[in-house]
Amino acid sequence: MDYTSLLSGLKAGNRRSLARAITAVENDLPGAMEFMAALDVKPVPVTGITGPPGAGKSTLINTLAAEMLEQSKPDGTPFRIAIVSVDPTSPFTHGSLLGDRLRMQDLFNDERVFIRSLATRGALGGLSAKTQQILDIIKAAGFDHILLETVGVGQSEVEVIALADTTVVVLVPESGDEIQAIKSGIMEIADIFAVNKSDRDGADKFIAGIQKTLHERTASSWNVPVLKTVAIQRSGIAELAATIRKHQEQIIPARKNELQAESLYRLIQQEKMREITIENLQKILVEEQSKSDFNIYRLAQKLKGI
Repeated sequence: MDYTSLLSGLKAGNRRSLARAITAVENDLPGAMEFMAALDVKPVPVTGITGPPGAGKSTLINTLAAEMLEQSKPDGTPFRIAIVSVDPTSPFTHGSLLGDRLRMQDLFNDERVFIRSLATRGALGGLSAKTQQILDIIKAAGFDHILLETVGVGQSEVEVIALADTTVVVLVPESGDEIQAIKSGIMEIADIFAVNKSDRDGADKFIAGIQKTLHERTASSWNVPVLKTVAIQRSGIAELAATIRKHQEQIIPARKNELQAESLYRLIQQEKMREITIENLQKILVEEQSKSDFNIYRLAQKLKGI
């Protein structure tokens, strides 16, 4: 693959170059890491949207993106948004099921919007292992805001906090009472709560329960708001967009440094694990298990240096 022309196309805002660059990095094609090292990654705000399945994350993103697109840039150029949606991996094709993209059809033909689905490919925590690199490619392509939707795996879906400047946790009144909420991992990472489908019965009681649990969180300069939304009616979306902007204006340098450290940690981790595959480990196990003194922990110690 000609990465020089790909890099030029990316800088020029060519959408095909952007899509091809993401594919190359996602599939670990030869030269992909050298391509990443040549990128001019610009500071672009990332908003992570997470929450349990059925909370209406995709619909909320659809309307939130439409709301953001209505704002104008100081130089008069169009505001551009990228949406990265992490979908479950198909057990048959090992690709993305694309379910979330089907619910964003209103944005497909908008030249100001780029939408990309990623497959988790077995990664836990609601994200793909290549999410960081793909966000950086999009940042280098000159977008103004990135919306990152996690797969919707539930309580363990917390990795988004390492990649997003602002994390919005989307819940619905049926998500459970405050006792269930405080036990949930995703409840501890929210910068903003959006209680979607808030026109349903029990919404006010559920919101009061969330606000009660927030008093038990460590005090900070940001008071976590709990907003009502009905995404399908675009109700509360303008307030959500304004609150996201307000939060990102208040992000302290220490938080940005923390995000960068998390990113560096993941990149180093990926590089060290690059040559280790399940297939190779299976071959090693077949050989080692035939030995009478086989011990999986001694084997792990032996392999940690490869």
